[in-house]
Amino acid sequence: MLILLSPAKTLNLESPYPDGPSEPRFAAEAGRIARAAAKLKPDDLAALMHISPALAELNAKRFKTFAKAEARPAIRMFAGDVYRGFDAKSAEPAVIDYAQDHVRILSGLYGVLRPLDAIRPYRLEMGTGWSPKGGKLVDHWGRKVARALFAELAEEGSNTILNLASREYYAVVGPFVPKKLRVIAPDFRVRTAKGLQFQSFTAKVARGALARFVCDERIADPESLQQFDRDGWRFDAEGSTPQTPLFVREQ
Repeated sequence: MLILLSPAKTLNLESPYPDGPSEPRFAAEAGRIARAAAKLKPDDLAALMHISPALAELNAKRFKTFAKAEARPAIRMFAGDVYRGFDAKSAEPAVIDYAQDHVRILSGLYGVLRPLDAIRPYRLEMGTGWSPKGGKLVDHWGRKVARALFAELAEEGSNTILNLASREYYAVVGPFVPKKLRVIAPDFRVRTAKGLQFQSFTAKVARGALARFVCDERIADPESLQQFDRDGWRFDAEGSTPQTPLFVREQ
């Protein structure tokens, strides 16, 4: 089983990391994209990614100094809600090793990453309507990322993708998934006085927690995902389908 995650906008550039970083599969391509992005003005970045002028200035500087920046393992650098749920700081080395083999992080700049792949600070979302050769970034990566993931599944002898990525990032894979592969995309809902509701922050943390659960328990059988019970989540058989298991938590 391969677990797909989105990257994070919030980065941790300070805490120490105990791991030996690995080389991203598309490191050279990431360098080419960063060099092309370095030619964009802050106003361009602000418009493309709908970010504030201050963030645009920061990321314009990051692209211009990209080659000289310190690289850190992706699982240690990304610090958003999903990674709060995964909580790599509390994971034993064996859990991180398992994640290295089974977790893949989709990235607008790097295409696809393993948790320990060394990355430099950046912000470049997969949905950005720009790429070095024109068109959209998701189209730039498309088949290249999909082929890499499907080759890994074949090598592992698995036919299952656990999609815990956002729609924006899964769009780089989804159109190319062959029928022989099974894609499981869990749904997380909170039970409130108004019924079951989707809460973005809560769902993001839950995606990371489920990815960590799979790595902790070394889960290979998709049916065992139903055992996920962390942070108050419970599998809801009645509201689930084989492709979309529903997990519910009380408010």
